Amino acid sequence: MVVGMWAEATKLGAMEISHFNDLLAAARQQPDAQRLLMVFAAASLPPDATAEQRARFEAGESGELAPLMCVDKDPADLKDFAALQAEALSMGQDWALVFAAAMSGQGRQAPASTQVEAALTRMVEAVKSGNLSGMIPFDRQGEAVQLG
Repeated sequence: MVVGMWAEATKLGAMEISHFNDLLAAARQQPDAQRLLMVFAAASLPPDATAEQRARFEAGESGELAPLMCVDKDPADLKDFAALQAEALSMGQDWALVFAAAMSGQGRQAPASTQVEAALTRMVEAVKSGNLSGMIPFDRQGEAVQLG
């Protein structure tokens, strides 16, 4: 499976990613240093939403995504999804999904901070525009979700 940023894809082997902890485990197994890049997003409705749109939103089936915060982590520094969730909750943001991608360095050298910042900026813009390819969305329980 390939999970990655646009031109900078990271091969994570044949491991199926159904939970955030799977992504974390796969990133730790890579020969090159990795950074996990994450954008936390909230779901909302526009003020002029129809009754049908409101009903679908209340059922968890629709809504607009708005990025709230982003972060990068060394997989070795993150115990599991519960630790990420606790850290995110301490920020006081009510997020609905976290979009994740992996970025490779070279050998033991992690990607440069300028590369990571640029990639996070592209991810935030991608979430805003709805162009979600190259990222895996996870819900608040860490389960991978299918959007669309």
